[in-house]
Amino acid sequence: MNHIQIIIPSVDTTLNEILIAELSAIGFDGFEERENELLAFSEENNFSEDELQFLLNSRNLSYQKQVIVKQNWNQLWESNFDTVIVDDFVGVRADFHEPINGVEHEIVITPKMSFGTGHHATTFMMIQLMRKIDFTAKNVFDFGTGTGILSILAEKLGAAKIEAVDNDDWCIENASENIIKNKCAHVEIAKADHPQSGKGFEIILANINKHIILENIKYIDQTTHADGNILMSGLLLEDEADIHAAVQSFGWRLISTIQKSGWIALHFIKASV
Repeated sequence: MNHIQIIIPSVDTTLNEILIAELSAIGFDGFEERENELLAFSEENNFSEDELQFLLNSRNLSYQKQVIVKQNWNQLWESNFDTVIVDDFVGVRADFHEPINGVEHEIVITPKMSFGTGHHATTFMMIQLMRKIDFTAKNVFDFGTGTGILSILAEKLGAAKIEAVDNDDWCIENASENIIKNKCAHVEIAKADHPQSGKGFEIILANINKHIILENIKYIDQTTHADGNILMSGLLLEDEADIHAAVQSFGWRLISTIQKSGWIALHFIKASV
């Protein structure tokens, strides 16, 4: 399947946050913020030129559009992909980079039209939150795995079993390749839209977006053990109130909130029954 890339000239971080939320609502599912521009990506069959033009014309914004075919994705990323270092904890690189020294864990990621390389603030913060949790011998659910980066890290941190799902075929293919590349033995990947009720996990990782998280709150709650950890991001600062309102009925306890570049990541613990 081909993807659509659009480039929107922008110099305002606040406007970028608003645009990402609005573009997510019309089918865009990957974003990259660069200096003075915002890149957004959509599967070709989810792309509506009319909806895009209506959204951007209302803000007097122009855009450039490019169709990206599958075989050109690696070339595009190799020209732009830099290493990412999350504190002294995790280093993320592509296989064409030199090894990263001075970090506890190194992850090799080659993205193929899937998202989550550590460059975006949400993935960066999820990694920071994961550092504070004991993964030893735990069962983990990675909801919206993308490149598989969080599942790979969960195994490196000692998880006994990681179940990773995504609803995008390219993400499934890419995450599977990255899991092999990082010599993971405890990660299972499946194509799915939400967690399956009846399964129990001690740790939930959900780096998606507000709308998908809210649609799946009950599934997340049903699949989390009492006293289980729930980490979530893909959320803008203004999404926080909606998330807190949604989880209130489930009795989740907020442990921490961190912020980066207008985005937030949240750590909850599910209350004991």
